[in-house]
Amino acid sequence: MEKSRRFALFAPPAGLRTLWILAITCLGMQGIANAQTWNLTWNDEFDGTTIDTTKWGFDYGNLNVNNELEYYCGPSGDPNNQLPCNSPQNNVYLDGSGHLVIHAFQVNSGTAAYSNSWTSARLKTAGLASFPYGRIESSMQLPTGAGLWPAFWALGTNIGTAGWPACGEQDYMENVPASAGLGPTIIRSTLHGPTYHGGNGLGQKYTFPNGGQVDTAFHTYGAIWSSYMVQFYVDSPTNVFFVKTASDVPGGSSNWAFNHQFFLLLNLAVGGTGSWPGPPDSSTPNPATMTVDYVRQYTASPLAPPSLGNPAPITVKAGATSGNSSTINLTSTSNIGRVYLSCSTNAPKASCAITSGDSRDIYTVDFSQTLTPTATVAITTTANAAQAGLFAVPRGGLTGLVILVALLAALCVRSGRWRIASGRSCIFLAIAMVMVPGCGGSGLGSPGGGGGGGTTPGNYTITVNAYTVSNSGSGADATTNIAVTVN
Repeated sequence: MEKSRRFALFAPPAGLRTLWILAITCLGMQGIANAQTWNLTWNDEFDGTTIDTTKWGFDYGNLNVNNELEYYCGPSGDPNNQLPCNSPQNNVYLDGSGHLVIHAFQVNSGTAAYSNSWTSARLKTAGLASFPYGRIESSMQLPTGAGLWPAFWALGTNIGTAGWPACGEQDYMENVPASAGLGPTIIRSTLHGPTYHGGNGLGQKYTFPNGGQVDTAFHTYGAIWSSYMVQFYVDSPTNVFFVKTASDVPGGSSNWAFNHQFFLLLNLAVGGTGSWPGPPDSSTPNPATMTVDYVRQYTASPLAPPSLGNPAPITVKAGATSGNSSTINLTSTSNIGRVYLSCSTNAPKASCAITSGDSRDIYTVDFSQTLTPTATVAITTTANAAQAGLFAVPRGGLTGLVILVALLAALCVRSGRWRIASGRSCIFLAIAMVMVPGCGGSGLGSPGGGGGGGTTPGNYTITVNAYTVSNSGSGADATTNIAVTVN
């Protein structure tokens, strides 16, 4: 919502601005989530006429990324600016009405990647402010047109050592033209990490309802970021449209790249030939203007963890695909929002998985929808080969079986003539040696012995962990164990 509308009732003195925002935030959130209290810990409302350089730094020049063609400049008069930056054409400034303005100006008509044919600006909090979790959002009005690529995003502070994409990237909002898949009514939010980046990033589009557009009104873009879970929303933290957890990333949770500090970025890129948005053309507005109302970061007050109940034990035969699950009945006395669930088991050659009825992500439950959600925990075990039936194959495989039978049969040939009765006896003897453990060293184990490389019969445990949005990575908020007996 545009700032003039937010302050329509009254405008507090400038010195009380932050306290006023805190009060309004707390009042507003009470109706949203009974147990979730968000505390404003960092913000820029872009009041005044000078960009606060204790909060924002700038990138300069051509960064040579993504086939873009813009040249980044700081504010007018910045000594780091170089041509084609042009002081009369100020690329970034405060408008005196509570907004940050980023202009992209056309320098020439070139569309080749990295051609410096437009100037623009990219702001970042790197080295000034970084964040370990919280609710992060910005209200802004975006330009649209061929080649334009506005974005609000974050990078891991370890990018200098880990590099990209291992450092992690959170794209709270990106917009490109309709020809590239979005347009004025759609934005996209994405996570990038070690095994999911670029075109394989974990992302989703959001289409504004009722014909809403990014270029005709201010909209809020943000995420609720906690350990092992990121929830993206538009216009309200209750309007979560996309959720990803550590259980969703390709290659497993070890590739989750979001449990460390991140810094924020705001920029207006201009694509060149071969870029995602494509190049600008004669219809692209010049200047193209991105207007930012505010950027805010909140932290969550500690939440009371949910109860995970007493899930029923599981008794399962190794390799069975039924009867191998248990239901968790979670409860909470109040709305604590979305909770991430993970599991692990100490059963050998086995794995566990959690599924829920949450429409946003199967690894989460949402207490804003019900105070008594449920989830199913299933264990997958590995069958033992000795349980496969009569015709088990020896350790040498089929080739070993053929050789063994042939050798034993040859011993039964007397004086160069095959004696049918004795030959049959030797073949049966060979089969017996294959099937019986210890006979000839080729047996695979008996059904009761847990051999064959499968899940050994015994008593084991599945551990289920729950993480609320106030979790900061120091351990699970709640844990329960499910007893597992493997026959």
